[in-house]
Amino acid sequence: MAAMAGSSNTASGNGNGNGGSTEERLPMPSNNPLPLSASQEAQVRDIFYARVRSKCADEIKAFADCALGRTFSAPFLCRPPLHVMNSCMKSHATPAEQDAAREDWFAQRAQRARERERKGRRKAEQEAFLREWWGLPEKDRDEARREMEKLKRGERMGGFLGPNRRRIIERGVAVLDDEGERMIGKKDGEDSGTARR
Repeated sequence: MAAMAGSSNTASGNGNGNGGSTEERLPMPSNNPLPLSASQEAQVRDIFYARVRSKCADEIKAFADCALGRTFSAPFLCRPPLHVMNSCMKSHATPAEQDAAREDWFAQRAQRARERERKGRRKAEQEAFLREWWGLPEKDRDEARREMEKLKRGERMGGFLGPNRRRIIERGVAVLDDEGERMIGKKDGEDSGTARR
């Protein structure tokens, strides 16, 4: 985590293989790790793997060249390049590198939002064209407006609340259960009243 606090959020030092683009990069929302959904963690992991592979590209190429055209003899003849490649990848696969990949993922939020909005607009245009082409009734304006608002919403970080789980709002004072009821003042054995939120 110390690597996140001391690093800069400039576009030229992203290290993700984009060649130092000048895309807008947002800062980390917090120095504490935010919980991400499984798909978001997979995206962070993909960035991490790409960063490690880019740092060990020569060793990976040497092993691939050795293994090219070999089947049964590859484990025996290509063992030295394999050990070199593995040691390089292990040396670069550090928690600091994971933190840097997570920081890159957070910095690219604006770019992902623009891409998601662009795809949504394109989808809406194609749907309108198909409705016109086949003579189908137009989509309800309220439904179209809701879809456009959904596209403009920010990316959710922190995951979703699972079923039958409570979300703590204030420290020991109020919690929301899965029906959205607010439970106030529950302390060691006291009976608490519930109020609709």
